[in-house]
Amino acid sequence: MSFLQFLKSKTFFVQIAIAIIGLLVFVFALKFWLGVTTNHNQKIQVPDLQKLSLEEVDRKLKELNLDFKIIDSASYNPEYPKKSVIEQTPQAGDFVKEKRKIYLTLNPSKYRDVTIPDLNGRTKRQASSQLQAIGLNVGTKFTYVSDIGKDVVRGLRFEGKIINPGDKLPLNSIVNLVLGDGNGR
Repeated sequence: MSFLQFLKSKTFFVQIAIAIIGLLVFVFALKFWLGVTTNHNQKIQVPDLQKLSLEEVDRKLKELNLDFKIIDSASYNPEYPKKSVIEQTPQAGDFVKEKRKIYLTLNPSKYRDVTIPDLNGRTKRQASSQLQAIGLNVGTKFTYVSDIGKDVVRGLRFEGKIINPGDKLPLNSIVNLVLGDGNGR
């Protein structure tokens, strides 16, 4: 029997029919199995976790059979309670399946500390720029001391106390400058 005669034979068509039926049964069985194992029709709405503490988040997500993972502590935001949720992924209102992880970003307990640079001998303008660049605020209460240089930095104060280069202060602290008055000899 030649190859062309085999392609026209009843045996070939029976084998093709069996292969197609087998493939269809396999596809439908796979679709049914995936629907069962992946909880295809299950939907759990993600709650809004913003401004909640970790204890409240844990309790709320356990009730819904969801997990959470802390991925980051962002920059301190004074509008949110300390160690509370600032951001979450997936967002509140999204639908997920059970045991899904919700990724959380927390508000740190305080601003991070920054190191005070040595500004002695710099002008008021230079010192103000450098302090703002590292995240500190420059106060408006300048203290003047007798010095030959006018508006030259001769020290820094934080909450009335003298601070030295290398000291650490919380980010966004207000630092007041001690400046020369230009009348000294």
